[in-house]
Amino acid sequence: MPSVKIPKKSTATDMTPFVDIAFLILSFFIMATKFKPPEPVEIKTPGSVLSQKLPENNAVMITIDSANRVFFSVLSEKDKTKYDAIINGINTTQNLGLSPAEIANFRQTFAVGVPFGGLKQLLGTNAKDQPKLKQTGIPVLDTLNNQLIWWIQQAKLAFRGEKLNYLIKGDGSSKYPTFEAVISALKKNEEFKYNLVTSLDEIPPGTELYRKEAAGEKDLKK
Repeated sequence: MPSVKIPKKSTATDMTPFVDIAFLILSFFIMATKFKPPEPVEIKTPGSVLSQKLPENNAVMITIDSANRVFFSVLSEKDKTKYDAIINGINTTQNLGLSPAEIANFRQTFAVGVPFGGLKQLLGTNAKDQPKLKQTGIPVLDTLNNQLIWWIQQAKLAFRGEKLNYLIKGDGSSKYPTFEAVISALKKNEEFKYNLVTSLDEIPPGTELYRKEAAGEKDLKK
């Protein structure tokens, strides 16, 4: 009986479609990725075992660095007009005489850490060059001139009718009087709830939280 010869086929694979798919996926991740915004100063936050995602919108970040300087920043990616409302309110109440260009630059200013008297210089500087400026911090220790009160007040007005989150990010070596002054500014505006930004530590074994986390992991594996 004659044998049947099976025709040989090439095993080479055209990789062009796979390369196209890889570039499409890479392009998607580049466009979808949110980069961490720059920080006004380096902060070494104390540790905590609780994890909670920070809000990206409708939030005010109050930062205290190791030199006890206080910075104020707004998180509002969806509605940039909130920035305009806050800086216009500060400009009006403090009679700063800011120009339209300086007011517009507040949208690009990540954090304010100067007294009202230095705000014109800060906003008159390009946002990329602002980190080079020496910011002395918002005055808070003088109870008669706690300027953070005004920033919080204008933020409340800008976000009126919406939930506004207050975040306090303090360096582990900052002093308590500065923290107390920040809390006082919140209380003056009848704000008594805030979140402390910390670094995530491992949960100590044997604690109640450790047992809850372990039980949750077991449930997921079932």
